Amino acid sequence: MPVAPPGPKEAVGRLLGFAGSRKKLAVLGCVLAGVNGVFAVMPLVCVWFVLRDLVAVAPNWSAAEGLAFWGWLAFTFSATGLLVYFAALMCTHLAAFRTAANMRKQALGHLGRVPLGYFDSHASGHLRRVVDGCAGQTEDMLAHKLPDFVGSLVTPVAFVAVMFAFDWIMGLVCLVPIAISALMMWWMMGRRTKKGGMPFMMLYQDALNRMNKAAVEYVRGIPVVKVFQQTVHSFRAFSEAIMSYRDMACQYSKSCQRPQVVQLVAINGTFAVLVPAGILLAHTAGDFAAFLTDFLFYAVFSAITTTMMTKVMYASEAVMMAQDSVRRIDEILATKPLAEPSAAQAGHPRDGSISFEHVGFAYPGALEDALVDMSLEVPAGSTVALVGPSGGGKTTAASLVPRFWDVDSGSVSVGGVDVRDIPASELMAQVAFVFQNDRLFKTSLLENIRAARPGATRAQVEAAAHAAQCDDIMAKFPDGLDTQVGAKGVYLSGGECQRIALARAILKDAPIVVLDEATAFADPENEALIQRALARLCEGKTVLMIAHRLSTVTGADVICVLDGGRVVERGRHDELVAAGGLYAKMWNDYRTSVTWRIEGSGTHAA
Repeated sequence: MPVAPPGPKEAVGRLLGFAGSRKKLAVLGCVLAGVNGVFAVMPLVCVWFVLRDLVAVAPNWSAAEGLAFWGWLAFTFSATGLLVYFAALMCTHLAAFRTAANMRKQALGHLGRVPLGYFDSHASGHLRRVVDGCAGQTEDMLAHKLPDFVGSLVTPVAFVAVMFAFDWIMGLVCLVPIAISALMMWWMMGRRTKKGGMPFMMLYQDALNRMNKAAVEYVRGIPVVKVFQQTVHSFRAFSEAIMSYRDMACQYSKSCQRPQVVQLVAINGTFAVLVPAGILLAHTAGDFAAFLTDFLFYAVFSAITTTMMTKVMYASEAVMMAQDSVRRIDEILATKPLAEPSAAQAGHPRDGSISFEHVGFAYPGALEDALVDMSLEVPAGSTVALVGPSGGGKTTAASLVPRFWDVDSGSVSVGGVDVRDIPASELMAQVAFVFQNDRLFKTSLLENIRAARPGATRAQVEAAAHAAQCDDIMAKFPDGLDTQVGAKGVYLSGGECQRIALARAILKDAPIVVLDEATAFADPENEALIQRALARLCEGKTVLMIAHRLSTVTGADVICVLDGGRVVERGRHDELVAAGGLYAKMWNDYRTSVTWRIEGSGTHAA
């Protein structure tokens, strides 16, 4: 859901809100940074007194008194400023760490409550970039840039007060380059135009996200690139993302050439402006010694304006990045989570039956409905198969049972209760879902299986692994169940991963099992083992299975044929074959495909 970028004050306020109890530390750190900004000016004041005393006795420098006092006082201000700045950074770092941690926790916690289908339309690379990258950017902003920004703003304010106390005319002369520098920085970063300021920062972050997403896709596709001897340019999205970022960054850099040159010349040319002004003012000075003292003071100050304005520039950039980071985090937090029923409204399934009643559903942004007026009854303990052409709505229908998505119309019920009225934790406990390509975590086989029931004992995990025909997998590794997946060259085949996933489902022991073509990528040996594991998994359970390999559904209690999101046929295998409809055609095509073979002559025969 698009979210408008917050203003600078609102962005900082949102970040401090993430800091929780450490918000006070962030405020204290900024106050201390401001105090340090005052301390940064005080040594210059001491320098003024030193210059005054020296000029007063020139050229008899040895006659000057009090130089040691002003020197030690300047050292005291500098040392105290360092200690205060250290304390400021400690406070802001503690607040920044808490802010980044809470930002990540809130984003990930919210992602855990959004519909699971949300992750189909949002790439993992993009989400990682937002959750981790944006939190990291705001951490740097709060820890370093914000206190530096406050200190850099307080320092010129303190200097203005001091310089008007000495010589207001030369003070104004020194302010001219600072004002020009600030104007150029606003021109480059503060304007609300398409080519500058916050709009550019949004385009910049969008380009980074596109590159990150495309890079993840490219890395995952490297085996295909190598097999077919393609270059990086074969991945058009990756190449275009890089080119788009390059063009956008170059265009912005070119637009900033003139204002950046003016800004740098102005801030580094304070002395060049001050000298001509000093020469003109010297003729009218009544007390030349006092004038020379003031002039030397402003000449010394001109050296620190570059550092001061550079900090302001980098801090301004950090604030813009924080604005964009907050906007992207808010886009995640603005995603509507699955509605949870109240304790009074919560229902509890009486059995493992499933009911689809006039269900209509369309994916977000889709032009056509994925399911249209679908009705289906799956009695408790029965096996119902969903078959049909690709894109017919089989996986969509199955995904509505565990609430990967919520229906647009009609209802899906489990045990006589609308799934929207069942608490999410209780609904998840009712359903075990076995995907076509289940993902294993980079941890031990034991913990991969135990993920279904964290409180399970080792003996229960071993029993589930045995029931899932995983004995040969554990036997081939010295560490057995304690083998770390993905470590030291330990990798499992697709069929082996599927059996580990089935062990996970067996351990969960849910009354409803949803199978999404669980044998799709298995070789004949693994398929036989998986079929035995499935038989064990489905004993006494309600089974809703999606199948393309029709030989796996011939024994189902009911076969439901979906086409274009509609139920076009239903019945047992023999009945549907005899009816001569879509299922009969699919069955004949399947029988033809299983007899297909490659002949040595190069011809194909059935």
